[in-house]
Amino acid sequence: MTRRAAARKSLYMMTLGCPKNRVDSEVMLGTLARRGYELVHEAAEAEVIVVNTCAFIGPAKQESVDTILELAENKRTGRCRTLVVTGCLPQRYAPELSLQMPEVDHFLGTSAYAQIADLLAAEAAPREVVPDPDYVHSASTPKINSLPGYTAYLKVSEGCDNACAFCIIPKLRGAQRSRPIDDIVAEAATLADQGVAELNLVAQDLTAYGNDLPGRPRLHQLLRALCQVDVRWIRLHYAYPRVFPDELIEVMATEPRIAKYLDMPLQHASDKLLLSMQRGRDSKFLRALLAKLRARVPGLTLRTSLIVGLPGETEDDFEQLEDFVKEQRFERMGCFQYSDEEGTAAFDLPGKVPKRTIERRWREVMAVQKRISREQAAAQVGKRLTVLVEGASVETEHLLVGRHQGQAPEIDGQVYVNDGLAYPGEFVTVEVTDAHDYDLVGRVAERVAPASRALKARAKPPTSVRGGEKSVSLPAWLAPR
Repeated sequence: MTRRAAARKSLYMMTLGCPKNRVDSEVMLGTLARRGYELVHEAAEAEVIVVNTCAFIGPAKQESVDTILELAENKRTGRCRTLVVTGCLPQRYAPELSLQMPEVDHFLGTSAYAQIADLLAAEAAPREVVPDPDYVHSASTPKINSLPGYTAYLKVSEGCDNACAFCIIPKLRGAQRSRPIDDIVAEAATLADQGVAELNLVAQDLTAYGNDLPGRPRLHQLLRALCQVDVRWIRLHYAYPRVFPDELIEVMATEPRIAKYLDMPLQHASDKLLLSMQRGRDSKFLRALLAKLRARVPGLTLRTSLIVGLPGETEDDFEQLEDFVKEQRFERMGCFQYSDEEGTAAFDLPGKVPKRTIERRWREVMAVQKRISREQAAAQVGKRLTVLVEGASVETEHLLVGRHQGQAPEIDGQVYVNDGLAYPGEFVTVEVTDAHDYDLVGRVAERVAPASRALKARAKPPTSVRGGEKSVSLPAWLAPR
């Protein structure tokens, strides 16, 4: 056995929270892989366990704490010798966690994760490393794509300059720090060379990209540059609606590589609540922007996120929100139940809404959206869609699963293929034969002949950085034909 092989250590990583957190985990994976760490499937087999946490809202904090305690058991029953907790939870609560969780060896904040390899190599490393947030990775930073080889997240900036009343993120992630266009394009080109066909752009505030850079480059300029990279889809996530120039809409409408998909968190439709939230725009502006986007980008899939239960939200405010959802008929929508977070402006607002009322409002608005989604899915039956095949379904190997342009990875519905063959990472034409609340079913109608396809070597994804697979039963409507 070589000295190098003998020095390799097994690593298990659990990532919680948003795709931006996943990118941080990918940097840790790349950094540790260069130091000889090897990712394993099971936490019980790992000498080092890393938990990358979320602390955005109460349930996320609870999930993070529960996961840490669960994985800490491997120090008693498994091979684990070192347990590291990174991300937003230690950035927010490191001193408290250090006292309450003696089983954790190191706590790293949101700007310290890139130091993880040096910290683990040091003989006397500090237990808490929580600097003020100021770090952002670059194209030269070691990084391993943790998604399947045909898709990847590309973080274009870190931090946020907004002051939304309900949000703790600026305090956890710091001020906005954008990456230069050429650096982002260099990373995108590397990913394309590895076989990535879909780039999912993420940031805390995508439309504010470049505000902090010399010359103030704008998002539409970044997109024009990225469209020179050989990928099929470039997808936009977390596009704050305060500033949305015509040049950006024009790029979305005219560049074929830009997916006709926009993730734009709107949060509410009551002007009173938008003012309390410190969103900077009123409902008239939001309606006008949505109408302009629909008119100039035909076929656009709009995803938004909303919040119910902010202090001061009355039944009239909620009815305005519910009417807004019915009126706009978003193709995709998520809704958060307000979480009262210390350190935010909303924490000190009067008029707290009872938890039961918040839960009722959440159920009602999600039921409205479910009906809209079901109707929109039914309208797809008989149509032919370009679908990115992801492989066999987790429900059964007899079905393929993929996504069309209006379905983002991990958060939206899927297209199940019960007739025809294709490989993971392949784009095929699927004729939709059935539809359900969030998913479509169809058959492969057209496929580029394998001999005529331009093939790229696809990077093998690492062992999952998430938890184990769930056991699920197969719905009757998915039965293969």
